[in-house]
Amino acid sequence: MTYKQVLDYMFQQFPMFHRMGKAAYKADLDNISELDDFFGNLHKNFKTIHIAGTNGKGSVSHMLASVLQSAGYKTGLYTSPHLIDFRERIKINGLCISEEQVVAFISKNITVLEKINPSFFEITVALAFNYFADQHVDVAVIEVGLGGRLDATNIVFPELSVVTNISFDHTDLLGHTLAEIAGEKAGIIKPNVPIIIGESSVETKTIFLEKAKQQQSPIFFADEMYSAKQINKNSANQSFDVLKNGQQIYSNLFLDLIGDYQSKNILTAICAIEELKNRGFELTNTSIVDGLKNAAAVTGLLGRWQIIAEEPLIVCDTGHNYAGITWVVKQIHENSYKKLHIIFGVVNDKDVDGVLSLLPQHAQYYFTKASIPRALNEQILSKKAADYHLFGEACMTVQEAIQKALNNAAKNDMIFIGGSTFIVADALIYFNTKGCKENII
Repeated sequence: MTYKQVLDYMFQQFPMFHRMGKAAYKADLDNISELDDFFGNLHKNFKTIHIAGTNGKGSVSHMLASVLQSAGYKTGLYTSPHLIDFRERIKINGLCISEEQVVAFISKNITVLEKINPSFFEITVALAFNYFADQHVDVAVIEVGLGGRLDATNIVFPELSVVTNISFDHTDLLGHTLAEIAGEKAGIIKPNVPIIIGESSVETKTIFLEKAKQQQSPIFFADEMYSAKQINKNSANQSFDVLKNGQQIYSNLFLDLIGDYQSKNILTAICAIEELKNRGFELTNTSIVDGLKNAAAVTGLLGRWQIIAEEPLIVCDTGHNYAGITWVVKQIHENSYKKLHIIFGVVNDKDVDGVLSLLPQHAQYYFTKASIPRALNEQILSKKAADYHLFGEACMTVQEAIQKALNNAAKNDMIFIGGSTFIVADALIYFNTKGCKENII
């Protein structure tokens, strides 16, 4: 099979959450455990760092991977979903798995895959672990797909577990209270393995403390130990002074991820880095500084307050739930522009009303839908938006929405693209963004 044929086979043959939603979610570890046994538990051949959370887990995963790579470790990185190229999910030292290796894995294992009938996500986890083992990585940063306790990645026994934060998302699967959601995320805590909680809250702290006590796992709340003050910011990077227990430990620490919400994520990453040092990882100040300064550049991270163009200012962001959109709207308000254009779409199983209630009413909207079955129809979205005094055009595709916004926008206007990871994905494809750096074979 060709690479395209393999992807078509995977998309069509196996349940895929980002296309199907809840129907593709498997609330147990049976399939991945059977796959793992078949392949010989290959994740035991390398060290892992396991990262869960409602928002920010992608950013923190990429920060840690960049620092580890900067320190000289051969570093695997598993994330989801992809934006442009499926191979974005599986990288070593910032380079995507090759098309040939994807084809070889699926072709070789079709019989067992069809016998077990795992989900699309479970297959990609097995592929990643096989690839990392074959390539002899020193360590792999593994991002949870959804939840934690029943996520396919939760077969790993990591050096360190991280939960970035807890807010409302996937409530139909994870629970309708923050405590219930925290309970699912806390499922990644393993016996005697340190756990970092990025952002503490009254509703969730007890959940994590009790789970850590049960597992006899040291627990650290990053936001109670560390703080950051933004020093500088431009279109390429931002810098922070970072304090630990009130004492400055980093001065003017640069990060090439420019969203204001990264001020929280960098504290989670720093807390994780300090604990990895305690676990024997050789992470020097130079490797930490260089790794964070080039986090997006080294790992190829896309879609986090990503500036696509300057005149007009075009920005996209993958924030897609209430907490994520809250940060996005705050950041939009901090920009200068004559007129604001917003290209917006959502998937049909999100809290659409909650998100719409946050959006600025003074913008010109282009309501649209991503090229996936879960996308909410643009006409339905437009009618819902009108209830919140948000008005504009309904566009059948993201491409159409971008073209109309570009036609209407002046040089000193701002165009924001978001509402869904998949809206951003379609936009990046429109702008010919590369999803993968040079491949390795």
